[in-house]
Amino acid sequence: MTITAQPTTKPSTPFLRVRNLVKVFGSFSALKDISLDVEEGEFVCFLGPSGCGKTTLLRAIAGLDLQTSGAIEQAGRDISVLPPSQRDFGIVFQSYALFPT
Repeated sequence: MTITAQPTTKPSTPFLRVRNLVKVFGSFSALKDISLDVEEGEFVCFLGPSGCGKTTLLRAIAGLDLQTSGAIEQAGRDISVLPPSQRDFGIVFQSYALFPT
C-alpha cells in the first residue's frame, strides 16, 4: 500500500502573469514570446539596453498598447484587452526631463 501526501495549501496565483506576449510594429517584433510571473509583494526591475523592449512590455501590461498576441492576467483575471483605467498598473518614467522646460 502506498500513501501519497497531498499538499495542504493550494498553489498561489501570481499577482501578474504574462504568457507568450508578442508585440509587432509593422515588420518589427518588439516583444517575442515573453512570459513571466510576478508574485504579490515582489519588486521587479526590467534592465537592458535601449530598444530591447522594456517600455513596450510595461506599456502592454498597463494597457497603453495592446499586445499583438499572448495574455496578461492580474490575480487570475485576464486583463489582456481591458483599457488602462480598468487595470491596476501605471508607469512612472525614469527621467523627469521628458518634456522641455
